[in-house]
Amino acid sequence: NHESDLPVNEEGFNIHHLSEHDFNLDSISVNAIKVVHRLKSHGYQAYLVGGCVRDLLLSHHPKDFDVATNALPEEVRKLFRNSNLIGRRFRLAHIRFGREIIEVATFRGSGNDRDNLHKTSHQVHENGRILRDNVYGSMNEDALRRDFTVNALYLDPEQEEVLDRVGGMHDHHNKLIRLIGNPEDRYREDPVRLLRAIRFSAKLDFQIETETLQPIAGMGSLLQGVPQARLYEELLKLFLSGHAFKTFESLCEFDLLKHLFPQTSQLLEQGDHDSFRHLITLALQSTDNRVQANKPVTAYFLFAALLWGAIQSELSRQTKTENQYMDMQEAMNTVLREQGKTIALPKRATIPMREVWTLQPRFYQRHGAKPHRLLEHPRFRAAYDFILIRAETGVVESELAEWWTRFQTVSPSQRRKMTQSNRRRSRNNKKADVSSNHATQNNGDV
Repeated sequence: NHESDLPVNEEGFNIHHLSEHDFNLDSISVNAIKVVHRLKSHGYQAYLVGGCVRDLLLSHHPKDFDVATNALPEEVRKLFRNSNLIGRRFRLAHIRFGREIIEVATFRGSGNDRDNLHKTSHQVHENGRILRDNVYGSMNEDALRRDFTVNALYLDPEQEEVLDRVGGMHDHHNKLIRLIGNPEDRYREDPVRLLRAIRFSAKLDFQIETETLQPIAGMGSLLQGVPQARLYEELLKLFLSGHAFKTFESLCEFDLLKHLFPQTSQLLEQGDHDSFRHLITLALQSTDNRVQANKPVTAYFLFAALLWGAIQSELSRQTKTENQYMDMQEAMNTVLREQGKTIALPKRATIPMREVWTLQPRFYQRHGAKPHRLLEHPRFRAAYDFILIRAETGVVESELAEWWTRFQTVSPSQRRKMTQSNRRRSRNNKKADVSSNHATQNNGDV
């Protein structure tokens, strides 16, 4: 489509009729349509906007639906008794329909008219990062304030039109991720956009436009100023959306991994940890496969893999004691403390991570009651999956992994026979695992 041939509304938006595109209106949330209709029936402008419009144009099924309007948050709150206002940096209304939440945001202003702004409404850090932005404006200003062109499309489900002010439909058609405005300025305003560009590129299979791509590698240090809780939430989106492996490769390519997992990045850059890289690759690919098969995934398993090499490296450096368990605890404390300097992982991730790590030596104990107790451990399945990928890298004997796979499937009487006949071999293997936990091998043992 040639945009010069398209109809234009009074605010300068190109109008795209949905009849000209492969678009299924039935994929739109009924509750989102209700919100738009009620706002419009009370004289406000209201549109579906952002990722939901982008995904609908790709024939995907959006998980979330966002609405943009010229109604102020307090006005939205009055119209919807099932709503509440959230956020300090960006004031939003959440309208709840059972388990579904429709997020409603007031059109953002440019924030340039300093004389008319309250300092509490718009605050910018000296490095350019926006700290607070409750400045409201027109729909035109709102479009120019959004991050990427493909996220700045406004859908009117009643008129069945998509409104485009920034060339988003053109970039959507050409599969391009392009920042609106000067890329360096936009990255400084919100450094998380560095990660979002990579995430959207991986998720949508779009290319990052040249000018948008060029500054990324040199601006990763800006992520240090982002609140850790927000970075952690972005990590979950990066790695649990079904494109973790491709995302990880891009983070390495654009020198961003060191600002998220510096210990992991340092080990991979040394070049002699091929088995550690292989372990990470297997964990990422396994996570992607589970997401694409609609199976549950856990962040802690992936983070356990990303930091396993650092655990092994720390074990090789520390002073050895007679207590293997305490040595492992000290190594974990050191690694997680160092990780906390960039992104502090919450306890809901670190507690199960620690369990997965500390259970690894117990897989060598295949005699007596110990295998039966391990099988009943709440974190057994994750720890078992972890030792499977360790075996696939070649640093754990495949026979051990096969034994545990069989042990889970046989009858109780057969399990007793299996644990009675492996006393001597288990003792020898346990010694071998203690040795491997106390030293990093030349081939990059993980």
